[in-house]
Amino acid sequence: MATASIPKTMQGVLAESTGGPEVLKWRTDIPVPTPEADEVLVKNEFIGVNYVDIYSRTGFLGMPRGRILGREAEGTIICTGSGNHRDLEVGNRVVWMAIGGYAEYTSVPETMVYKVPSAIQPGVAAAALLQGLTALLLIHEIYPVRNGDWVLIHAAAGGVGLLQCQLMKALGVKVIGTASTAEKLKIAKENGAEWVINYTEPGLVEKVLEITKGEGVQVVYDSIGKDQSENNIEVVAKGGTIVNNGASSGMGAPISPARLAAKNVKVMGPGDTALMNHLNSRQKFEKWCTMLFGLIVKGKLNVRIHDTYALSEAVRAHTDLQGRRTMGKVLMMP
Repeated sequence: MATASIPKTMQGVLAESTGGPEVLKWRTDIPVPTPEADEVLVKNEFIGVNYVDIYSRTGFLGMPRGRILGREAEGTIICTGSGNHRDLEVGNRVVWMAIGGYAEYTSVPETMVYKVPSAIQPGVAAAALLQGLTALLLIHEIYPVRNGDWVLIHAAAGGVGLLQCQLMKALGVKVIGTASTAEKLKIAKENGAEWVINYTEPGLVEKVLEITKGEGVQVVYDSIGKDQSENNIEVVAKGGTIVNNGASSGMGAPISPARLAAKNVKVMGPGDTALMNHLNSRQKFEKWCTMLFGLIVKGKLNVRIHDTYALSEAVRAHTDLQGRRTMGKVLMMP
């Protein structure tokens, strides 16, 4: 086992129970984890905050009491276990995806660790990883978009939505983006949404059908959930697909098979679990990370960081994200 200097305790944020942001408790006496044989210990420098963390905090994903939230971070390897660690070494700058990111240190399975290219600026890897991989998988694996497709992206100014807009514009896809404010609509348009609609105002269905000349969209990517379930059925084209990749407004009501059959519509719900299923091996994780960071290095994908909060401000970070006050990625720093 190779090591650098490692303290006994660390700061971190525990979810002491399920509930609102106030259940997140910042502490400085959490034991530093010891990596297993197939793990590396990473000193986190930038921590990604994602809506899936809110699902965990509220109990939507069945999070147990006393859990450290957080699915991704960027930092430096300071210790490796006793197993075979490929080319991972102490001192490597890495980004990882696992569990337990709201902390100074995290033990991470080596299969979910990726060395950050030197051309990537500090913080960008943490800001890009989970949402970037989600965006790539949504448009290449979950529903492979094609040049000329009409696509509707709800919450197009969010972390995933902004990346989807950029990626699909490059593929020649006709993108309609929705958001909740004029400022967010402007950001979505700057990132590749050719048409934008405020989803808090009436007339969304009519506007989409007008834009598409009555055709509807081939695919809806919906990270909002309940508030858009009915609209999605109305705007999707015959033979189209609805991808439920989030539920910020709550889970939508079940849609009867008869309504889907009337338009021959498919409904898919990848969610966080399915994302992990697509990245269930070191080879797959490295393949998609290489694609993601290659696009960033080449200047073909711009990662927007909303703000970077102190780890001790986790409550405020969650409050802002859940309150839809953010545009782009939310990060924290220990």
